Amino acid sequence: MTAGIPEPQPPIDTSRPHPARVYDWFLGGKENYPADQQFGQTLPKETRGNAARNRAFMHRASAWLARDGIDQFLDIGTGIPTEPNLHQIVQAITPTARIVYADNDPIVLRHAEALLVSTPEGATDYLHADVRDPEAILERARGMLDFERPVALSLIALMHFLPDDQDPYGITRTLVDALPTGSCLVLSHGTADQHPELKQETESAYKKGAIALRMRTRSEVEPFFEGLELVDPGLVPATEWYREEPAPVVERSGFYVGVGRVVR
Repeated sequence: MTAGIPEPQPPIDTSRPHPARVYDWFLGGKENYPADQQFGQTLPKETRGNAARNRAFMHRASAWLARDGIDQFLDIGTGIPTEPNLHQIVQAITPTARIVYADNDPIVLRHAEALLVSTPEGATDYLHADVRDPEAILERARGMLDFERPVALSLIALMHFLPDDQDPYGITRTLVDALPTGSCLVLSHGTADQHPELKQETESAYKKGAIALRMRTRSEVEPFFEGLELVDPGLVPATEWYREEPAPVVERSGFYVGVGRVVR
């Protein structure tokens, strides 16, 4: 089952770098423009590897949640489709799974059809929406997902693009508070804790590219999981989170990641 996309497609500004397109370039995708490529080249070389390690965490966490019985996913800050996408990982395990994607980037909307190729038994939908309006996302997601049953909320490589004055913790709390018991928050967040020597270079590059960036320390990422029960191994660098063998190769990482369960 697939859902339609009623929204008209807004214009795309290709003259300025955009986080979703830069991330696509990091992952070896083709849906990016010279401005994104030029910006990506100004960042430390390790940034590209960090993107791949973050993506691998998403795959591991989503697969584990599907095997653990969760069959509904709300993925906000989806980004440009790079196979395998979340629904492909999940529906390979649970064909009846339902997935709602949400992103505010016009280029993601343009490629949303790739996110809507569901299994016949399951369903996917795409919302052109902004995480800074969480109530609107929740209202529309209820058209596809049953919030009386567990939902996995995925915030992958997103919240570090929200500075403190945009209330990233409050936004996350609004989303989590709408989830029933047994649901999970899957979150990854940019950090310089493991490579402090790159912090200034990275922040300067993002500032020049007019992209908001607020890398956070471990103690600053912890509040995103307030009130949740962290699943082992807890809040850790991206390459240290796994629930099933084979274990990933442990490397220093530019992301903290974790899965928190709603227990009430």
